[in-house]
Amino acid sequence: METTNGALNRKLKMGLVGGGQGSFIGRVHVTAAVLDNRAAMVAGAFSSDPARSKASAPSYDVCLDRAYASYTEMFEKESVLPDGQRVDFVSITTPNHVHFPAAKAALERGFNVVCDKPLTFNLAEAEDLLKVVEQSGAVFAVSHNYTGYPLVRQAREMILGGELGEIQAIRSNYIQGWLRTRLESSDQKQAAWRTDPTKSGAAGCFGDIGTHAYNLGRYMTGLLPLEVSCHLKVFEPGRALDDYGHAVVRYENGALGSVTASQISHGRENDLFIEVDGTKGALSWRQEEPNVLMVRCNGKPHQLYTRDPNAPFMNSMGKAACRLPSGHPEAFFEAFANVYRFAYDDMIKRALNQSFERRDTVYPNIYDGVEGMYFIQQCVASSKLNGQWLALKHPAARR
Repeated sequence: METTNGALNRKLKMGLVGGGQGSFIGRVHVTAAVLDNRAAMVAGAFSSDPARSKASAPSYDVCLDRAYASYTEMFEKESVLPDGQRVDFVSITTPNHVHFPAAKAALERGFNVVCDKPLTFNLAEAEDLLKVVEQSGAVFAVSHNYTGYPLVRQAREMILGGELGEIQAIRSNYIQGWLRTRLESSDQKQAAWRTDPTKSGAAGCFGDIGTHAYNLGRYMTGLLPLEVSCHLKVFEPGRALDDYGHAVVRYENGALGSVTASQISHGRENDLFIEVDGTKGALSWRQEEPNVLMVRCNGKPHQLYTRDPNAPFMNSMGKAACRLPSGHPEAFFEAFANVYRFAYDDMIKRALNQSFERRDTVYPNIYDGVEGMYFIQQCVASSKLNGQWLALKHPAARR
């Protein structure tokens, strides 16, 4: 192990599963992973097609002898390389049905994992994967990347610190319009797998972006869910999975939450927004204007927080998520990179045989991933029962 004064004296080495030619999210992961110059991309199984995997390697500056025909080959060959040469962690950026087998195989070879969301194809796989993670002792992060925005973390600390009082309502929404027509029928890659039950799982829109909206409310408030009532709808004729949905959540403290997700709303792009009401105040944040946080209190002027790491109103978590001075927009890549940044701290501790927090992490982890899969399962089940209230608190849920 290469160490200097108790620190890892090298960059972490990254392997990628997925991200081949035509991929969107694979490129995002790699850009975010290397943004702070703490990791280097060295290997990949970029496609289930070996020739396409090799062809994808140059665009990532990966040597052809480390562009593998499959993730099983990558894990097998990388695991026997000397310490400091083999990959330290694997990022999984495939369609949902590949998440579980790839993550399980990586963990069993001793690699840390960053997995795209939703965690797995179904809840049973997620619960099995949780056991593997706990047995492995590896770091496992889930890319609920919207938790990485500075003002999301600012809001989280404000809420958990009691600045809004008791939280009574959460309204979280993710509205898109790109699937207004049956784009999947034209073999558009991103639409095709997301609307295919054999690749996406039991939910479409709610599995793809509804989980982000739900997770954002859980992350910001820490409130534990109790029950959910959900209605999912397929509005585009012939589509196999939901393209619109609305869920109401009852929380343990008596609060009510709502989650709305749409992929058929004209003119909407990636409009994730959340409002949180407390007894002392309320706040709102919008992903398309990520450097602004609005805080309101009756009888007082509205407060507009901007992302400013040098301002006294920013708390420690908000400041720690910033890279630039105020006025220079920080957005999607930087938020994604913050998931990696804090996971790296734990990966380094693991490499140095130091203890690290496994459940209450700043970055979304395996427990959040299991919760997300339970949310999907219960929403689909509730919708099939015409909105019947179903349990939503999973044993893995973290406060």
